[in-house]
Amino acid sequence: MMDLTRFPEAAAPEETGVTFEENAVIKAVAASRLFGGLVLSDDSGLEVDALGGAPGVYSARYAGEGAGDAANRAKLLRELAPRRRNGERFAARFRCVMAIAEKGATLGTFDGAVEGAVIDEERGEGGFGYDALFVPEGFQQTFAELPAEVKNGLSHRARALAGAAGHLGKMLKS
Repeated sequence: MMDLTRFPEAAAPEETGVTFEENAVIKAVAASRLFGGLVLSDDSGLEVDALGGAPGVYSARYAGEGAGDAANRAKLLRELAPRRRNGERFAARFRCVMAIAEKGATLGTFDGAVEGAVIDEERGEGGFGYDALFVPEGFQQTFAELPAEVKNGLSHRARALAGAAGHLGKMLKS
């Protein structure tokens, strides 16, 4: 198994999809046209109900192209501030869609999500992206406060990967 970082000459395709699934498929299909064998790609981000699902597919560039994680979190908090009442938490989820492709064809897509809430101040030093603002259901700690093994075990990526792995297992048996 290898990842595309070993191939700097392979340009990343433009993510023009409006859903995580569309972007995951765009990336998987493009890579599968360059390399033999099966290709697995993903697209993921944070969806906040009070913002109509934003930042969604724009999670990594929510504050603009080239903006970093801190700027994205700051924009999210600014947009939620007028809607917040008495420390209210906002229903949200991290969502991931993985796509498997081979020879330019999509073989399957697999969705994973972890429900939770966005809080009004950053907590924790671990993780990246929006982890310091997201408390998963059933926990009091943010993703940035949880031990990596706990976060990784319940994450949206772990759930999508479980679906992809199950599909690959079925493919190998047939």
